Amino acid sequence: MSGVLETHDLTMRFGGVVAVNNVNFSLQESELRCLIGPNGAGKSTFFKCLLGQYRMNHENGRVLIRGNDVTGWNTFEIVRLGIGVKTQVPSVMNGLTVQENLWLSSRRIHGWHGASGAVAEVARELQIEDLLRRTVGELSHGQRQVVEIGIVLVQRPWLLLLDEPAAGMTGDEVERLIGIIRRINQTASIIIVDHDMEFVRMLGSTVTVFHQGSILVEGPAEQVLNDPAVREVYIGNRAE
Repeated sequence: MSGVLETHDLTMRFGGVVAVNNVNFSLQESELRCLIGPNGAGKSTFFKCLLGQYRMNHENGRVLIRGNDVTGWNTFEIVRLGIGVKTQVPSVMNGLTVQENLWLSSRRIHGWHGASGAVAEVARELQIEDLLRRTVGELSHGQRQVVEIGIVLVQRPWLLLLDEPAAGMTGDEVERLIGIIRRINQTASIIIVDHDMEFVRMLGSTVTVFHQGSILVEGPAEQVLNDPAVREVYIGNRAE
């Protein structure tokens, strides 16, 4: 079965180093997928290849999004297909309120007349109505993370790519984030790159493990996280 996002023999080299090695990957409609792996495993490079942040050509394999061969496309062209991205680099404007940040993002898609309604809808969905009038610079790290997701979500992407969304969050904030992700997943496919094993376990999604630029194993979270090969290369002696 064809996926909404696929890679075929995707390879990325930096000089003599193969960061992504012949990766074949497929994401289905309304699927939630976590990408994990030790530092240097290739997952972040793979993420950037999907987005066109590393320019590809057909000698490096192919990236298909809903049947469109986007190999070699610019990032902005790929995003215009309806893809939302939250990277580790903050995308908020600290001097503006939460509402202003969301509105500026919303206007790009919904225009002047539809922007405010979309902001109100996302604020309800993320349960951040009480934060709308606060300046982003005043917020806690966890609150900022949720606002950044809101900035992406207000454009109503059908595919959401999240890079370490739980980084730096408290236990309560992580639990809230999981609820948010599950609600988003009702209407959008999601790929999450993370290294927090407990967070990945709580999500309970399909997991793809990268190791030395290749896919080591894929499957349900509990099965993958208990796989001896995964414990060997990723969790090591920290595994319980």
